[in-house]
Amino acid sequence: MKYTEKDLSGKTVLITGGAGFIGSNLAFYFQENHPDTKVVVLDLFRSGEKLSNGNLKSFGHFKNLLGFRGEIISGDINDKDLLLDLETKYRFDYIFHEAAISDTTAQEQDLMIKTNVNAFKDLLDLAVAHGANMIYASSAATYGNAESPQRVGREAPNNVYGFSKLSMDHLAREYMKDADISIVGLRYFNVYGPREYFKNTTASMVLQFGHQILAGKNPRLFEGSDKILRDFIYVEDIIQANIKAMHPNASGVYNVGTGKARSFQDIVDILQRELGTSLACEYIPNPYVGSYQFHTEADISESIEGLGYRPAYEMEDGIKSYVAEIRRIYETEVKK
Repeated sequence: MKYTEKDLSGKTVLITGGAGFIGSNLAFYFQENHPDTKVVVLDLFRSGEKLSNGNLKSFGHFKNLLGFRGEIISGDINDKDLLLDLETKYRFDYIFHEAAISDTTAQEQDLMIKTNVNAFKDLLDLAVAHGANMIYASSAATYGNAESPQRVGREAPNNVYGFSKLSMDHLAREYMKDADISIVGLRYFNVYGPREYFKNTTASMVLQFGHQILAGKNPRLFEGSDKILRDFIYVEDIIQANIKAMHPNASGVYNVGTGKARSFQDIVDILQRELGTSLACEYIPNPYVGSYQFHTEADISESIEGLGYRPAYEMEDGIKSYVAEIRRIYETEVKK
């Protein structure tokens, strides 16, 4: 679906984290809907390097870009020489900043702040130098255990990832005061959809439950999962918000969710209906009681007004659109 009639012919777009989940979806959006736009993908593709929690430092994967015909650069946004090259060798019109240490369980506070906050400042300086509008990924993690519905201005991060994203928002607002460019922060809620598989264990529970069911395993849910609610949003609506954030007068920080909280039980029930299964659920004690969000729900009123964003996918619609890809990934990646 095309979300803007803006003529982007001859424009140049930089997507950081472009081999990741959302970045790669953005890259293909432009390729399919704006073929005369030059798209440059920058990503720190995965290596064997891991964080102290055992998870990969970078989830970028070449398979997310199979079929992409734009320019691809392997590099680290912490590399100041690389950013200088980008400033001198290109002239960007839009920067979509999706690169980050996005693992909410990462303990490396130094790396988190360096990558998510300090490198963002360098990218803002690049945007200002080029006169490029900046659209960047913030996060619902900025809210921590704040009361639902979560509203911009009521943040209470409870991990360093959420803190880093809130710090990015503060920094962006400082630049908004003086910079002659549009700067938009998008606080993503629980995103699911194609090209998330290579996030490994941090991929959505939609995908993880889908693969459990396809393997013939009983879906395992925490006790009371019908009362554990999240704002789950299909990646197509995330792309919609990013494209609508290209408007030159859109500066601000906005929630990107559906505005509706749904349960983990809902996910399993919809998946089973779409996959044609009726496996019994297994309910296990929740070991995270006391440190676990039981309800997230985005207040999207400002997003509707400021961006013209309106979610197009209910959970039923999103899972229905996604289920063929869940099957394909299971056959080609999980079973092999």
